[in-house]
Amino acid sequence: MQRVVVITPPERVVNLDQAKQHLRVDGDDDDALIAAFIDAATGHIDGPDGWLGRAIGEQTLEAGLDGFIYDPITLPYPPVIAVTDIVYDDTAGVERTLDPAVYEIRDGVIGTAWGKSWPSTRAYRGSSRSVRIRYRAGYDTVPAPIVVAILLMVGDMYRNRETAGVGTLSAVPMSVSVDALLGPFRVYT
Repeated sequence: MQRVVVITPPERVVNLDQAKQHLRVDGDDDDALIAAFIDAATGHIDGPDGWLGRAIGEQTLEAGLDGFIYDPITLPYPPVIAVTDIVYDDTAGVERTLDPAVYEIRDGVIGTAWGKSWPSTRAYRGSSRSVRIRYRAGYDTVPAPIVVAILLMVGDMYRNRETAGVGTLSAVPMSVSVDALLGPFRVYT
């Protein structure tokens, strides 16, 4: 089982000026509010906690595994840019860095190199992180549909600042347009 944590979060993929232009806001009074909406919209869809199941902005992630129990190992939250390093706890519990000659990487999938095998790792009771794979993921250039979806979400939050109105109680759902824009990018696991 992989557990993934964010080591270095991404920069904003939609900046304040883009959002203000989309909202047709000229003044600076709502800048903090709009920035919070950008962060909320992006956080809702990006990275390990996001609805899309992928990394949007470039970020450093670390996947923890119970050991080298899979071959190949598929890294979650694509697109994978590069693997930084793989460290593991050997059978004595000593942290070691895996020699890159032991593995190959293709399209976010790590497998053993020809004639090589994974080293043995320390066994723990219950789940562990005896193997830790640190990697960079996200888009160099975020696809336009994702940027537009974030802008639409920011617009929805800016115009509908409450999830409930007088006499009614209803959640503000993700719009059909946002769902349609993001659907092709969603990773289902």
